[in-house]
Amino acid sequence: MTDMDRNLIDLYEDGGRKLVKAIDGLTEADRVSFPVPGTWSINQLVAHLTDCDLVFSDRMKRVIAEEKPTLTGFDESKWVEGLHYQSQSAPDLVALFDLNRRVMTNVLRLLPPEAFARTGTHTDKGVQTVEDILRYAVNHLDHHLKFLYAKREALGKLMW
Repeated sequence: MTDMDRNLIDLYEDGGRKLVKAIDGLTEADRVSFPVPGTWSINQLVAHLTDCDLVFSDRMKRVIAEEKPTLTGFDESKWVEGLHYQSQSAPDLVALFDLNRRVMTNVLRLLPPEAFARTGTHTDKGVQTVEDILRYAVNHLDHHLKFLYAKREALGKLMW
């Protein structure tokens, strides 16, 4: 495994800290409001990030431990409503996200280099390696944090 790949594990692990910081100082009223019309609330966004991260770690575990497993896609819009994202506790979700990342990081750090090339087949995206899923998880968080920061800005609660 290259140095860049090990850096990817560090970036993955750091995601928990980033999400904790992203909701710091927000009230429950802030988290359930819709400061950017037509988009998810911060609560819904945090629930989406946490559920996706649990799915990503499950996918990595399956590819690591099983031979060419099938990785099932899901409809994020149906999850938002069906799983009552608006009514969930953002602080609890962030704690779960952070803990999941730390536990999965321990697994990733113990893997031999060749394990990152193991594959599974996603029902929508085709063949994916452990490294592909890891990279996607890192990028997914960063992509959605931009939206969370825009919501903070609309609330007048910038972090800097």
